[in-house]
Amino acid sequence: MEKFKEYLQIKGYSSKSIDSIMIAVNYFLQWCEQENINDATEVTHNDVMAYVHYQNTRGVSRKTVAHYVMHTEKYFRFLQSENEVADNPCSNIKIKGIKRKVLHDILKVDELEKLYEDYATETTIEKSEMIKVPPPQHLQNLARKRNKVILGLIVYQAVRSEEILQLQVSDVKLREGKIKIQAARRSNERTLKLESNQLFDMLDYINDTRKQILHHNAMNTQLLFMSINGSIHFKNALALLIKQLQRINDKVKSIDQLRASVIVHWLQQYNLRKVQIMAGHRYVSSTESYKANNMEELKEDIKNYHPF
Repeated sequence: MEKFKEYLQIKGYSSKSIDSIMIAVNYFLQWCEQENINDATEVTHNDVMAYVHYQNTRGVSRKTVAHYVMHTEKYFRFLQSENEVADNPCSNIKIKGIKRKVLHDILKVDELEKLYEDYATETTIEKSEMIKVPPPQHLQNLARKRNKVILGLIVYQAVRSEEILQLQVSDVKLREGKIKIQAARRSNERTLKLESNQLFDMLDYINDTRKQILHHNAMNTQLLFMSINGSIHFKNALALLIKQLQRINDKVKSIDQLRASVIVHWLQQYNLRKVQIMAGHRYVSSTESYKANNMEELKEDIKNYHPF
């Protein structure tokens, strides 16, 4: 089990996630002992189904049982990496009757594009705002130019907040028109195409805006983005960005909502596996959860437009 724990650490799971996984696997191994299955390498698909039935009869919720199976599947994936087992007995097991999450307030493609197009990079300070003592207008404009580049990565590449914070200048491949998103705690590495209308703003940001921000902060960093006040942590700036976007479209709620909107639209264009890679999902089940929203939209369209 110690080796399994090391395997999870190498895979990038947090200590909290590792604890949850280890507990679930221990539950399964204890059940195996009760059933006189003394070697995990002998476990079959039918054994795992028997374990699921056992947990169901104990009154454990279907969602919790699904988590037990998901974590046990990781253990057998580890055994596969050690050449202890050939097949994963937990593969293709889905627990029925679980209420799937349905994403609401998904923005349409034209709404996402309008956010990017209408986001102003230069503003004039109104007299009513003078009382609030905003930072110098030049610094505000630098922040807005940075924010527009960040917004582009959200509405076109569905980049997560934590991924934005760790992007390096070297991750941007301007000649190729691509950007490399490094693996994060919850996502895999991937390389995505930049849209043509992003390229100019990205080029201007790297060659001019970013240098001005670094000069103002007297910083020396390879991070692509940083705050105006010199901190590499700028979650407050992202929260302010959402407030600014709400002035363009009051349906905007969060970065996660914008990311979900992009993924839902990707699923309408590409196959499940390709969207999984583009979104950086570690498991295809994460991508599948966004398909539920497609069905909700279809039902709504039928309700509104079908002649009957």
